[in-house]
Amino acid sequence: MLKEERQLAIVNEVELHNRILLTDIAEKLNVSIDTARRDVKELDTLNKLRKVHGGAISLGFTGLMSSNPNIYAHDKKVSIAKKAVNLIHEGSVIFIDGGTTCQELVRLIPPKLKLTCFTVSMPVALQLLTNPDIKVIFIGGEISREAQISIGAYTVHQLSEIRFDYSFIGTGYVDSIHGLTEFDWDIVQMKKAVINASKKTVLLCISEKLNSQHQYKTCDINSINTMITELAPENNLLNLYRNQDIHLL
Repeated sequence: MLKEERQLAIVNEVELHNRILLTDIAEKLNVSIDTARRDVKELDTLNKLRKVHGGAISLGFTGLMSSNPNIYAHDKKVSIAKKAVNLIHEGSVIFIDGGTTCQELVRLIPPKLKLTCFTVSMPVALQLLTNPDIKVIFIGGEISREAQISIGAYTVHQLSEIRFDYSFIGTGYVDSIHGLTEFDWDIVQMKKAVINASKKTVLLCISEKLNSQHQYKTCDINSINTMITELAPENNLLNLYRNQDIHLL
């Protein structure tokens, strides 16, 4: 594979999953870790992604506000958010995860809709504060510099003392057999706690992430009540999920 092709593949992967590891790059492209590291460093210099310890994150994942112009598959994420916002009702107590799709959801919450919203995401919290009718509760803890969310034992403990009507979460990887997975153990523990604290859990996921998996498991696919993609529910790409105990939107 030519260097240009290899680097394009790296950019596509980091934009799709928001964050990737050097080991993933090396395995997927069948190159050495040193080659992957050089490629990431060069792409960082070209402002195609941001190099971090052990990997890279997308430029669209680094901004504190959702006006970031580098959001990958922005139209698809807006489409998902438009479906998801219809599940939010007056007086609800909800949780909204971090990530660019969740930020789009927050932007679409109607003005004067009174509700209580918990989040672990700094960007989501800042966006929520622009709506004066939303009571915003930030769940604190150790802040992940890359994901800009709270993680760790203190965060998990706080989540164990709350009961949400709905939680809206994202994921790095989702598969009909292996469920939701991530490469970050701390994020998995946080999301497990969110799911346990929720009456109903809604997964917001662009279709390009379907049928992918990583190292650490968040939950089985049946632990999710509703999965929202940009696709029509009857789309053939969702066939593997149609046989699961999960509602498709």
